[in-house]
Amino acid sequence: MTATRTSIARAGRIVVKIGSSSLSSVGGGLKNEVVERLADAVARRRNSGHEVIVVSSGAISTGMPALGLTKRPKDLPTQQAAASVGQGILLAAYTAAFARYNITVGQVLLTSEDVTRRSHYRNAQLTFDRLLELDVLPIVNENDTVATDEIRLGDNDRLAALVAHVTNANALILLSDVDGLYDGPPHRPDSRHIPEVGHHSELATMRIGGIGSEGIGSGGMATKVQAARIASAAGVPTLLAATMQINDALGDASVGTAFASTGKRSSLRHLWLAHATTPSGSVILDAGAVEAIAIRRLSLLPAGITRVTGMFLAGDPVDICGPDGVAFARGLVTYDSAELPELLGRNTKELAAERGASYEREVIHRDDLVLLDS
Repeated sequence: MTATRTSIARAGRIVVKIGSSSLSSVGGGLKNEVVERLADAVARRRNSGHEVIVVSSGAISTGMPALGLTKRPKDLPTQQAAASVGQGILLAAYTAAFARYNITVGQVLLTSEDVTRRSHYRNAQLTFDRLLELDVLPIVNENDTVATDEIRLGDNDRLAALVAHVTNANALILLSDVDGLYDGPPHRPDSRHIPEVGHHSELATMRIGGIGSEGIGSGGMATKVQAARIASAAGVPTLLAATMQINDALGDASVGTAFASTGKRSSLRHLWLAHATTPSGSVILDAGAVEAIAIRRLSLLPAGITRVTGMFLAGDPVDICGPDGVAFARGLVTYDSAELPELLGRNTKELAAERGASYEREVIHRDDLVLLDS
């Protein structure tokens, strides 16, 4: 047993995420037998003195049959309607399944702001702590019924990784319909199962993709690997395993693919910015600005930018690239893409004198900037 698997098996507080592809059938609807299997395994883990938090997908797919839908809707309003119906059905199933073990469940619905803004983040943290103190099992999902495209996390794999950080969990387990990571498509006989990943650089030559076999999930192997990277970069070892392996996954962690912890706990906001945002554009810097940001950890000023690409608004995430166009950092920009080109290469004091005091500001403040993994 490796040190990573041992740490997962002994973790005092663990986050378990189960995906739509495991919980739902083709055409939607809930697989109650999977819910029962999950409840049994989680109950045994809790009875051995460990704390468990469940992050569950499946609200949209669970609500589909009630709305007469046979395929996952693509438009956000219909997704939200299905989630509104399915969330109640899903929670009722969990409530009944865990009641057999005298376990009370509590629903926690989150948006990206709840795990990235300091005031929301702290409130979520206190809620989780109190639920666990009261011996309640938190059942977490993204709040699909109110989240907009702009504030959605987009998949529950990344949500689970961020929840692991919020709750100071000691391990993360991601359950799906695949029994781990392979160096190629799992259905191909020449694809090799990867038992452990020590560092994300080991993934460079692997083909990773695809949604689940049921075709109703929003994620896939790529999002699970990304979630594992988020968690491991924050000091949380991660196990990717099949839902059918849940007993072993929550037991000695001897199955699936284990991702070693590669970092230490950092700002959740920076973790989110680096791993859970999609850049709306990019800014290209000269060599001096690259050194100022990458080495001296300073804010980005207009003088160091040579070019802007994409369309974005103030507050959007953008990639920060060197002269070669390769992104080395990401940050939240304070200018719209339409306004920024006129400011490039200019001193902020000169801009303030010409346009007003509001222009004596950073394009990206160092507190809203994070260096990306190499």
